[in-house]
Amino acid sequence: MSAAAIERVHEVPALRARIAAWRAGGLRVGFVPTMGNLHAGHLALVDLARRHADRVVASVFVNPTQFGPGEDYARYPRTLDADATALAARGCDLLYAPTLEAMYPGGSAGTVEVRVPALDDVLCGASRPGHFRGVATVVAKLLNQVQPDVAVFGEKDWQQLLVVRALVRGLDLPVEIVPGPTVREPDGLAMSSRNQYLSPDERRRARAIHDALVRVAGAVRSGGDPLAAERAGASALESAGFTVDYVAVRSADDLGPPVRGRPRIVLIAARLGATRLIDNLLIDQ
Repeated sequence: MSAAAIERVHEVPALRARIAAWRAGGLRVGFVPTMGNLHAGHLALVDLARRHADRVVASVFVNPTQFGPGEDYARYPRTLDADATALAARGCDLLYAPTLEAMYPGGSAGTVEVRVPALDDVLCGASRPGHFRGVATVVAKLLNQVQPDVAVFGEKDWQQLLVVRALVRGLDLPVEIVPGPTVREPDGLAMSSRNQYLSPDERRRARAIHDALVRVAGAVRSGGDPLAAERAGASALESAGFTVDYVAVRSADDLGPPVRGRPRIVLIAARLGATRLIDNLLIDQ
């Protein structure tokens, strides 16, 4: 499939008309929501959606309501033509690139909000107040607009994945949420659009996040004290030049305190220069 062959739509009526035609043919629809500037991690989600569906829609929308004051909304890379080329080459059937007006008629300030109270003010929610209200709101809108049978979300943002699962349960949305494994660079750094902000020296040091995840997970798995493991992980990151938001060992299913016998996960958010990076690793595989 060539880049010219991929269909782009920007408004909800055109989106729904295309999907209605697929459904009339008995086809199953998959959906991959993104903010664009696509890399191999995003494209792996498209591949995963294809395995679960007959037709795949990918959205590209840089959502203003999930960025806080002073964050990188204005400079977040917007590369729609390159994204269309990559999606077409991967066999994506439709690119939905909604306008701001299509997503937030009348502006984002007065929009109806969706909130998942148990998850939106811990970890990244505490560091970025309002972020997960913005995420939950835009995801609820996108799922309602596309109305897919299955939607794929990456595990790299584990808290976001839990928020999406919770809103789907809470709003009784008829969609299956499929998690996509984190795609990593050869040195372990999780692929992210924000990695391109890193200077060459910062990029070399960025591997310390994955190294810290592995050490913390190993210490807890072998019976070590989670709090001591967290402190050791934070200290290692600080020695590598990071400003640490958190190194946290939590229950994987709800981000509550870790409980032996239930799946556990270590999550990290830290800044290297002006760039905030997140990652996680399941402890109990």
